[in-house]
Amino acid sequence: MPTVKALGEIAFRTESLDGMVEFYEDVVGLTLLRRGDTYAFFDLGESYGGHTQVFVLFDRIGGDDYDGLDKRRTTMDHVAFAIDLADFDAEKERLEAAGLDVRTTTHGWVQWRSLYFEDPDGHSVEFVAYDETIPTDES
Repeated sequence: MPTVKALGEIAFRTESLDGMVEFYEDVVGLTLLRRGDTYAFFDLGESYGGHTQVFVLFDRIGGDDYDGLDKRRTTMDHVAFAIDLADFDAEKERLEAAGLDVRTTTHGWVQWRSLYFEDPDGHSVEFVAYDETIPTDES
């Protein structure tokens, strides 16, 4: 089992990105880190091992598979948990051995290495590790 070190990210889907950004900035008081046409990242402070905790809003209306949000279930997009970089490869192998479909990616703008998989209900889960060797980029 991994030793989860801290919360890495909380992400919600929304059908009204502008209104939600305004609410989380003006009402909740979060600091906007990065905004794009289909996303907004808010700072939740330092987490573990160089990782910044974030709250994220994703506008999924324009996605190819969008057919409306079922608010009876959830508007949550995924949850991320920070792990040690030294555990990254072993965790990938452990998850795959458990029969999970694991997707990997890197996020250069924050130097994150990520493992994505789904829980039994289909929620996306991410293990994220800070990796200072990943070149930073603007995307």
